Amino acid sequence: MTTITQKPTNPTAHMTPEDIEQLGAELDAIRQEVLDTRGERDAKYIRRVVDVQRKLELGSRAVLLFSALPPAWLIGTAGLSVAKILENMEIGHNVMHGQWDWMRDPKIHSTTWEWDNASTAEGWKHSHNQVHHTYTNIVGKDNDLGYGIMRVDEEQRWAPMHLGQPAWAFINACFFEYGIAAYDLELGKNLRIPKEKRSEDFKRRAKDTLRKIRKQATKDYVVHPALSIPTGSFLPTLAANFVANLVRNVWSNSVIMCGHFPEGVETFERASIPEKETRGEWYLRQMLGSANISGSKAMHLMTGNLSHQIEHHLFPDLPSNRYAEVAPKVKALFEKYDLNYHEAPLPAQVASAWHKVFRLSLPNGWMAETNIKNLPRQLGVLKKLTTGGPRVRRAYDAAQRRATRQRREAAQAA
Repeated sequence: MTTITQKPTNPTAHMTPEDIEQLGAELDAIRQEVLDTRGERDAKYIRRVVDVQRKLELGSRAVLLFSALPPAWLIGTAGLSVAKILENMEIGHNVMHGQWDWMRDPKIHSTTWEWDNASTAEGWKHSHNQVHHTYTNIVGKDNDLGYGIMRVDEEQRWAPMHLGQPAWAFINACFFEYGIAAYDLELGKNLRIPKEKRSEDFKRRAKDTLRKIRKQATKDYVVHPALSIPTGSFLPTLAANFVANLVRNVWSNSVIMCGHFPEGVETFERASIPEKETRGEWYLRQMLGSANISGSKAMHLMTGNLSHQIEHHLFPDLPSNRYAEVAPKVKALFEKYDLNYHEAPLPAQVASAWHKVFRLSLPNGWMAETNIKNLPRQLGVLKKLTTGGPRVRRAYDAAQRRATRQRREAAQAA
């Protein structure tokens, strides 16, 4: 297994194939222990979260009937924002992973749940459960890695268009639910296909998604504001719903970026993945391609326990409330096999992820080589790379690769 990112050392070079399979067996044992002990306390947990979320949403919408009053607007908007986050993160995401299917409760089952989001449950389960969790952090296979709109690794050829990456990453964060719906549909790829040649499956899924978006928009921007008309609160309620959706979108995007995009999280090239990846190899890729957020129980709840992203990627079908329990055991295996357990507080992970967004929007090495003293010269280099055409950029890339190779050889020699 080799990572796509050019680094002086391979983080798995010290592991033998036997080590990797032994690691897989130990992780299987952790997973089985949880499966064997699932029970009433887990069922009570998810039912309590669902009950609290529904009451919070209902209460917040009731307060927003009087949102012309500033205190009511603030309380109702805050409550609705939290309710939407809980529904998407701790409930919807985890229910649709099948984490609670063992309860045989049709109200909390992956086959029946439809979440408060622009993307359909069917589309999301395909793009996230099947594609992302199978091909985690494999560039060109995992669309969660940059959502098909960002440069996510040094080995991806830089082009002037990538200078706009921070801007569209920010826009995507603000309207994240619609970005997810578009990438569920592989919209960019399908729109490049002539209309008459698009598959019937795509047309059906596109209609389903548009129907879902219309339903969500009607609920948030027509029905609930209309209920506030008698109190003169139509526009404040409309604004409150928009703000709640914005808060939910930015929060969800931030949590997900923290899980796979901070500096130090590995990405992989297609050629490095065996055609028949073993269970141990798959586990190892999840471990290297994920990062955790440290924090309180409230933080874990509001992230849908994706603050335990490493554990979630190892065991996506285990109840989310059990990730905190298995995390110390997983961390012990990282230490045993001399692997980096990537964990940091939310502000540090968000800052790291956005640093990477900006760094990869620029040519390889440009940000690292730039300081206040040489900024004018470096801006000249950037201008030349932007306007000079592919030949100039290829020469720059070749020079960067030589420098990287020399650093690797020097590290190995040391």
